[in-house]
Amino acid sequence: MAPVEKPKGPASYFPSIEKKYGHPIEHWLQVIRTFGPLKHMELVAKLKSDHGLGHGHANALVAYFLAKQ
Repeated sequence: MAPVEKPKGPASYFPSIEKKYGHPIEHWLQVIRTFGPLKHMELVAKLKSDHGLGHGHANALVAYFLAKQ
């Protein structure tokens, strides 16, 4: 059996985001969708101010979200 590969990039933050804030990643991606078409740092700022996420966690979520667009 091959070893499980650890997530890289923004997804590497996902386990700690789910543990700290108590919501699955899909919840946060849906929250970002509701913000509308904003720039990367504007989305990060909204997650931080409206939902109390730390900068690193907010940045990882936004980077992942925008990469999937």
